[in-house]
Amino acid sequence: MIKQEGMILSPYIDLYDIIIPEDHELRQLNELVDFSFVDDLLKHTYTSGNGRPGYRPQVMFKYLMLKRMYELSDRDVVERTRTDMAFKYFLGLAPEEDVIEFSSLTKFRKLRLKDESVMDALISKSVQIAAENGIKLSKTIIVDSTHTEARYGTKSAREYLLEVCKNLRKKVYSVNEEYVKQMPKKPDNNRIGLYEEVVDYCERVYRLVDDDESLKAYKNIQENMNLLRETLDDVNEELTYSKDSDAKTGHKTADTEFFGYKTHIAMTPERIITAAAVTSGEKHDGKELASLADKTEANGIDVDNIVGDGAYSEKENIEYANENEINLVSKLSKTVSSGNRKNALDGEFSYNKDAKMYVCPAGHMAIHKSKTGAKNPNKPQRESCFFDVKKCVQCPLREKCGYKENQKSKTYNITVKMSKIHQDHQDRQQTEYYQELAGERYKIEAKNAELKKEHGYAHTVYAGINGMMLQAGVTIFVVNLKRILKLNALFKDLVDICKNTIVILTVSTVKINRHWQFNDISAYEWYLFQHRFHICFRFPLSHVQCIFQLLLEYDPVQISLQMSCTDSMLLSDQILCLCMQFIY
Repeated sequence: MIKQEGMILSPYIDLYDIIIPEDHELRQLNELVDFSFVDDLLKHTYTSGNGRPGYRPQVMFKYLMLKRMYELSDRDVVERTRTDMAFKYFLGLAPEEDVIEFSSLTKFRKLRLKDESVMDALISKSVQIAAENGIKLSKTIIVDSTHTEARYGTKSAREYLLEVCKNLRKKVYSVNEEYVKQMPKKPDNNRIGLYEEVVDYCERVYRLVDDDESLKAYKNIQENMNLLRETLDDVNEELTYSKDSDAKTGHKTADTEFFGYKTHIAMTPERIITAAAVTSGEKHDGKELASLADKTEANGIDVDNIVGDGAYSEKENIEYANENEINLVSKLSKTVSSGNRKNALDGEFSYNKDAKMYVCPAGHMAIHKSKTGAKNPNKPQRESCFFDVKKCVQCPLREKCGYKENQKSKTYNITVKMSKIHQDHQDRQQTEYYQELAGERYKIEAKNAELKKEHGYAHTVYAGINGMMLQAGVTIFVVNLKRILKLNALFKDLVDICKNTIVILTVSTVKINRHWQFNDISAYEWYLFQHRFHICFRFPLSHVQCIFQLLLEYDPVQISLQMSCTDSMLLSDQILCLCMQFIY
């Protein structure tokens, strides 16, 4: 049963208008989104008329949003809510109202958010909000993946617990070195695997620090205490696992690897994420292209172009693009190949474009490779990839992979060949249109960096792939809403400035209507227009098209771009500044 909350009735409610400015991001988010959609999304997880009423789902979801926006633990977000008026306003609490128990957040996640469809629903809702705010998204998506290291990594939960405890001790020692003598004795190294001893030790460390009010006054110590407490509670509930069983080893380069997950994302040039898929770390990027495109279209966006790196140029993706009349902008890579061995896992060997090596279905990367065969370009070459046979001995997939007992080496042979579909794709790479779209790909790298640096996406906050999907859904929902707020602000400024601004360009006089259609303009004139803009302002005209398209959709003002045969191009510094903010 859900606790129904009505309008806030409080003699102190006017404090919010005094304390929280109109441009505060939490106030803007409350005005932007009707969060009642969360109640509808999760109502099937609640029973009616039984037991004590629970907190309204939208309130609990907002707590999760605050965690991801400000990188807070369950305890920290609740404690901050006690004193932060902006947090209380965002949550719909009265200034004097008490907050939830932090343990309620754990229960909410585990009981109400098990469904993997929550991630897709949150992304879909954010795209819908963008449309409702007059933001017209391009028919181009940029695809890429970003990795997230598992919370427990390759360590057991107990090892991770000791690590968290060690970090707390270090913070304490930096404040008061005398605590080196007071700390409980660590368990004997030979007995470190005994769960009870490790937990008891960490509990004693926690209590010792908790008893000293002077230590808790330091924010970094308090945060580490909260993390230790949360980890202890989490480990107590998950006694049976030693590590995140859903996470797998992936490779960024031939020499660097990570243990965790991949989040495959699709994003428009306006930097709105339209779809995502979460997989274990060893999965190949290119396999998710069709899924990302289909999800994007399900969210109401027609996909005409897909921009990605070489990982997305495998034959299946080219065929998918051709069948769906989509222009695939992905440089042809070594995935233009097929293995010649006949076994059940042949098609599951994938090419890692960063490491330039093949990876087996178990996630192990080849240690070296060699090329043999004729060098005649008209004949196919043969490439052999060599794997560490010691890993094959213990691999659960060894029989399906063709491994034989006492085998001294393990190879995967590939015939590198170019079919007509590959040749046609390579020819398209030389076109001006392809090159123009390829210049959009850098934007998704910045989005990946935003997810990790500003919202803690470099590491998982929950165990298991369902937990990773929840983290992905909430984080992407947050970054999309923040982007919508920024675009709204930019568009309003652009409208105000452009209403009285005339832009002089180096083409014949022409008027652009609300749908960005050109009247009486030749192909050659259009080329001159594009070329001049590129030269003068150093960013592609497609960006400017998008800006004005969105501008005209946002506010039905008629903007004329008056073009004359002069060598000068006059554009308001204010407009240029706003355009650059929009693009970069």
